[in-house]
Amino acid sequence: MDKTEYAEIARMYIDDVYRAALSCCRRREDAEDAVQNTFLKLMTSDTDFSGGEHIRRWLIRVAVNECRSDLRSFRRRNVSYLDELDAEPAAPEDDRRLLLYEIGRLPAKYSAPLHLYYYEGYSCREIADILHISESSVQTRLQRARIMLRKNLEEG
Repeated sequence: MDKTEYAEIARMYIDDVYRAALSCCRRREDAEDAVQNTFLKLMTSDTDFSGGEHIRRWLIRVAVNECRSDLRSFRRRNVSYLDELDAEPAAPEDDRRLLLYEIGRLPAKYSAPLHLYYYEGYSCREIADILHISESSVQTRLQRARIMLRKNLEEG
């Protein structure tokens, strides 16, 4: 395929390929990458196309496969994009102080299991042994403590 033929194909089908990639990737940047990779594959492909519709179908299929590969990639599964994060991050130290203060305001029978579970990492069974109560009591107290804590945080 020569440069003029390639340029003509790119001009004719770039919008179709982009729309297909965008519907699959859902992010503009990822769709643009898929389109670029698709046209790179066209440039290096030795496929004999039987006509315009065959080229169009081939390009769209390659773009969709590029998007699927990207969705399965390690980067996609393990990276957070800045535009997906909250616009203003919470101050973790202030939130932590407020949470500890509110936990301290709970009655001891509720704050102790909550602290042992979330801050010390003990299981319900271990907390039951430490506090000399049943495991179901620990679970009940944790549930009630969460409800009280949520109520206190929403009010304050």
